[in-house]
Formats: sequence, C-alpha cells, structure tokens
Amino acid sequence: MAKKIMFQGTSSNVGKSILATAMCRILHNKGYKTVPFKAQNMALNSYVTKAGDEIGRAQVAQAEAAGLEPIVQMNPVLLKPTGNQSSQVVLMGKPVGVYSAREYHTKYSLTALDKVKESLQYLDDNFDMIVIEGAGSPAEVNLKANDIVNMRVAKLAKAPVMLIADIDRGGAIASVVGTLELLEPDERDLVKGIIINKFRGDVTLLQPALDFIEEKTGKKVVGVVPAIENLDIDEEDSVALESKYRGVSKEITIAVMQTPKISNFTDFDALAYEPDVSVRFVKQGEPIGHPDMVILPGSKNTLADLSYLQEHGYDKDIHDLANAGVPVLGICGGNQMLGEMLYDPEGIEGDIPELKGLGLLPTATTMKTEKLTHQVCFDVKDLSFLGTNYSGENLVGYEIHMGDTQPVGPGERCFHIQKRSDAKVDVIDGFVTSNGQVMGTYIHGILDNDALRRSILNALRTKKGLEPLDIVFRYFEHKEAAYNRLAKIVEEHLDMEYIQSLWEQD
Repeated sequence: MAKKIMFQGTSSNVGKSILATAMCRILHNKGYKTVPFKAQNMALNSYVTKAGDEIGRAQVAQAEAAGLEPIVQMNPVLLKPTGNQSSQVVLMGKPVGVYSAREYHTKYSLTALDKVKESLQYLDDNFDMIVIEGAGSPAEVNLKANDIVNMRVAKLAKAPVMLIADIDRGGAIASVVGTLELLEPDERDLVKGIIINKFRGDVTLLQPALDFIEEKTGKKVVGVVPAIENLDIDEEDSVALESKYRGVSKEITIAVMQTPKISNFTDFDALAYEPDVSVRFVKQGEPIGHPDMVILPGSKNTLADLSYLQEHGYDKDIHDLANAGVPVLGICGGNQMLGEMLYDPEGIEGDIPELKGLGLLPTATTMKTEKLTHQVCFDVKDLSFLGTNYSGENLVGYEIHMGDTQPVGPGERCFHIQKRSDAKVDVIDGFVTSNGQVMGTYIHGILDNDALRRSILNALRTKKGLEPLDIVFRYFEHKEAAYNRLAKIVEEHLDMEYIQSLWEQD
C-alpha cells in the first residue's frame, strides 16, 4: 500500500499543481516510486498517453517530475469546456459525451466515481507514494454533495491534506480560517498542515500571522513557499495565459492568436524559451501588429473560434499579413481554420453546419464524431515551409482532434507519421502552400523538436537578414532542469521532517 499526500487549496490558482509537481520530483529524488493523481481535471490543455488516452497536462508534468510515462489512471476524469456552460467529459481517456454543468454535477459525476476508485486502487497497488491534487476549494458547499476530487478522495485514500493559500493575491489568512470552518469535523481532521504559497519579502514579518493561524486553527504551518519566477513548468489553465510570455522584444517576434476556446497553448513554450524569440498572445481587441510569423493554435471549438476571428476582423488582418509575406502556421484547430471550408453536418461543435475558412490552405475539413488521440512518431523530408528544406527522423508529437482534413487544390504535404501509439502506420499529415508561406498540421508538439524548431526560426532570421543560430536551447533538457529547480526551492521551504512523520503514523 502506497503512502499518500494531498494538496488542496483555499481557491483555484493557488499553486496546487505546481506544489504537487515539486513533491513528485522531491520524492522521486529520494528514491520513492512516486505517482501523481487528480481524480477530476478541468482543462483545455491536455495530452495523450502512449496508450492513446487523453489526460490533463498538469498530471503529465507531474509524471515527468516523478520520472514516469503518463498513464490514464493519473487523471481518470477530464472535463474540457466547450462553451455554453457545457463540457466534454473524458472518462478514462475517452470522450463519453457533452454535459451541462448541472447535468454533470447532479447526474454524472458520481457515476465517474467508480473509475476514480479503480484508478486510485491501481496506483495504490503499484507505487510507493501517491501525490494527490485537489481542485478549486473543498469548501464549495454547493458542489460538495457530488464532489469526486477533494475531500471525498482524501477520505478514500486516507491521505493527509496540505491546505494551500496564495498570499500574493491577499486574504490568505481569512481564506485558511474560512475554509477550515466550512469543512465537516472529519474533513477538518484530515487537514494536517497549512502551506502559505507565493510569498514575497521578509518571512520574519509574516511570523505573527503564522502564529495566529496555528493558534486559531490548531493546524501546523508546514511552510512558506516563495513566489518563484520563470517556473518554466507546463500549465493547463487558461488563467496562465494572463502572464505568459510577456517579456522584452527580441530579434524574432511571433504572434499567437488567443481565441476564446484556445487549447494546448503549451505548444509554444519551447519557442518562448529560445533566446532570440519573443512570443505574444493576441487577445481580443489587441492588434496583431507586424510579427515575423502568425500562429493559429489548437481549439476546443474550431468553428466558434473561426467565427470569433471573422467577427473581429482578424481574418482580414491575417490575410493582409500573409499577402505581405508574413508566414502563417496553424496547429490542429488552427490547421482546420486555414482551409477553404469547415463542415459540421452532425452538429458536433454546435449549431454552425458549415463555415468558410480563412482560405490560406487548399483544404476542407469535416468534423467527425470519433476523436483521434495518439502519440505519434514522424519523419519529414525537405520541408518546404519557409524554404527550410529541413529533414529529420523520429520526431515526436501527439494528435487530439475530431476532424478530417482533405486537399481541395494543389499544395505540398508535410510530415510522414510512422507510428501512432504503439501501432505502425503510414499516414501523411499537414499541408504547405506552393510558395512555402503557410503551413498547417494536426500534430501538437512539433515545435518541441529542437532541430525542426530551430530550422524554422533560422528561416525567419534569414528572411530578416540575420545570421542563423546553432541549436542553443534543448527543450526536454530544460524541462528536467526546471523540475529540479522547483523541487529544490520547495523542499527548502517545507518542513519535510513533519511530512515524513505523517507517513510514519500510518
């Protein structure tokens, strides 16, 4: 039977995911076979396991921190908002339908509880340590009856709970006291410590507040974790975009259209870490400006996001930029938008049966009921995008889409997918215009491949009269260093002896 620890928060966005990631790496470094778990996740940033199952991105980061290949038992329930207060429910990695918030919370969530229990049992049987993450707050009294992610899970796992408060946003002390007051006595007993997160300044000045918390609640303050800048850890919540990539201008500027249903924006992390690249997300009302490249990202609702671009005139702006020689890249939903037409005859994405695309690629897309989810291994030979002529083998990425895109005119293809999950395949993906200025692909993570990413960036540099650069940034090595940095900081600021003592009491 595994030892457990659970991180819950006084609210959303207090740092539960990040602290759980840190604990996964801390325990991994201590030699424990450690696994993350989050019963239910709500996120548009998702990932595909080797088995072809879709899970939340945060659990993938936590798995990587624990030195593991992600598996579906780490996140048995994933909710992907579709709009109109509804979400696609992904159960054990596969979509089972679209439910309104009311339908899900009153009718379906407890149905999913069986899979939560099975997943937790599987992890309990196969690992030494389980690091569990809650969601939102355990004190949401309107949701508690059908809760399958906070205190119900803590009780199932018999896990000691660390309650996290974000002091950076203010009201941390009140949120701790208030949360504990709203818990039932048996739930309150499971809370074994308080963590104050994102602290800035002299911790000695905070000591009277820490003493007050301990005296008022009877709960130990287990640590005060500082605000950590430039974490460089994958995030899954759209709230992360508010501060993402806001930095100084660099030699190459890339504009990413921040559509309302944007998904998998981690596709652009590797770009933003390059020393010569500035990535800017273009929000509603902001001009695209004159970037060196425009990217259309993935989308949970392609037709809705395409309508958004058209309603706000961004479609014309993108056309004008493309005509002026600015390259355009579309990934997944962005790839679909770049085509001539999008068709949704079965109403999979809503009530728009068809919509004219941006017309920058000679393709047409039809939405399908079946969701394709695979990790992929692919090759590329003489890629014509931007005239890079890049060739490479054994490149990696993943697919998550519900559409079929076919050519309707002349153009070149991009990538040769040779493996989907564990199956050998022979699939051609992607389209490039004959002038090499516009490219679309279904493959997420193409820019995580160091040599391919650098070849595209060097083509942009050459276009501006800049000298090409060697590969100076290696994405996967960078992620490993980020996990170690995070773990070191968090371990230094938590009372690990106290946490260890909780496990010894089992």
